[in-house]
Amino acid sequence: MNLLITNGRVLDPSQNLDDARDVLVENGSIARIEKNIISNGVEVLDAAGGVIAPGLIDIHVHLRTPGQEYKEDTRSGTAAAARGGVTTVCAMPNTQPPIDRRSVVEDILGRARSEGNGVRVLPIASVSMDARNEQLSEMAELKACGAVAVSDDAFPMQDAGFMRRAFQYAKTCGLVTMLHCEELSLTGGGHAGVGKGGGVMNEGRVSLEMGLRGMPRLAEEIAVFMACTIARAVGNRIHILHTTTAGAVEQIRRAKNDGVKVTAEVCPHHFALTDEACRGYNTDAKMNPPLRLEEDVAALIEGLKDGTIDAIATDHAPHAAHEKEREFDLAPFGIVGLETMLPLSIKYLVEPGHLSLSQVIEKMTAAPARVLGLPGGTLREGAPADIVIFQPDEKWTLCAADLASKSRNTPFDGHEMIGRVQATIVDGKVIYSRRANRV
Repeated sequence: MNLLITNGRVLDPSQNLDDARDVLVENGSIARIEKNIISNGVEVLDAAGGVIAPGLIDIHVHLRTPGQEYKEDTRSGTAAAARGGVTTVCAMPNTQPPIDRRSVVEDILGRARSEGNGVRVLPIASVSMDARNEQLSEMAELKACGAVAVSDDAFPMQDAGFMRRAFQYAKTCGLVTMLHCEELSLTGGGHAGVGKGGGVMNEGRVSLEMGLRGMPRLAEEIAVFMACTIARAVGNRIHILHTTTAGAVEQIRRAKNDGVKVTAEVCPHHFALTDEACRGYNTDAKMNPPLRLEEDVAALIEGLKDGTIDAIATDHAPHAAHEKEREFDLAPFGIVGLETMLPLSIKYLVEPGHLSLSQVIEKMTAAPARVLGLPGGTLREGAPADIVIFQPDEKWTLCAADLASKSRNTPFDGHEMIGRVQATIVDGKVIYSRRANRV
């Protein structure tokens, strides 16, 4: 549990720290960050000029357990997280059964202890029983047994009255409500409408040319407006999942300025790609919310720059090959993202000069920790020694077949990446090492 990390650039946005220093870990916690630390009798890890940062926190991950282990399981999902430098994952509730009762939360936490590769797994509970948005889940009990938030992800709430009641109960329990914002009457069913005539990609010129039913940007923007309006009245904390449109960014910006307790996230694929990636009926580019337009990408980046969008998360959504290798209409929504979050953020945000490396790391460490009130996201003395070491300038080509995830559904197969994880550490224990020099 005692470890000395040397020859690295310590980058910790929570302390405005960016300097060449060593990091000493004792008993699973950060003990000292200084230049030229000498400590006898501890393991030494040579960072070889890499960046030493707080472990990444991904607050939007689908581990598919329980119920869909053929897509992903705790072991494979956390292995992918470790390879991506992610030390904490928050598991979304659209499992089978949903995370709507104590037994499911306890099952997920038990699997994490036995199969989690050392990665922290934190369950997010469903706002409703059986994810039907009819009866509220027992949020207080779910929090008491380990749930860190509640969410309607995959089954977005449509009824304002039910949403208000959910917000009121979540506020009483001190839980953030994480929202998939989609007006289903405009998308034809969205997540639940695969194969039933629902929209399958962004509504626009590309969908028209491909002959596919589109999902208008308005569907997201109306839902964001309703959620923020109700949250303003209730006074609870809400978090907008996977923001994609310029209009949604503006709605969130206005709500924040009006004092609404709202935070938001964006996924790398939404600032890296547009709906043009769907051409050729590429089902690996099919996701919900869908890839949008260049003007939306620009708005998402501006939202990251001005703080409207607080965090970067993956919406890691693995699907088996036989599910994605179908007609575009019938293929499920979603892509994997745990192993590409950091390099895509460097490539599309840092390299073009939109954000500094420190700002990007903050969006994946301290910011998500603040959103859900989680430990971690910092290298302050006494904090858990959750650390990622990476080479920020290393270029490499992603090969989907080499991913640790059980599933390979990524539109970035064969794409050049920038930035590569060298080692991942949780509680002072190295849980992944690519080529770090351990003395």
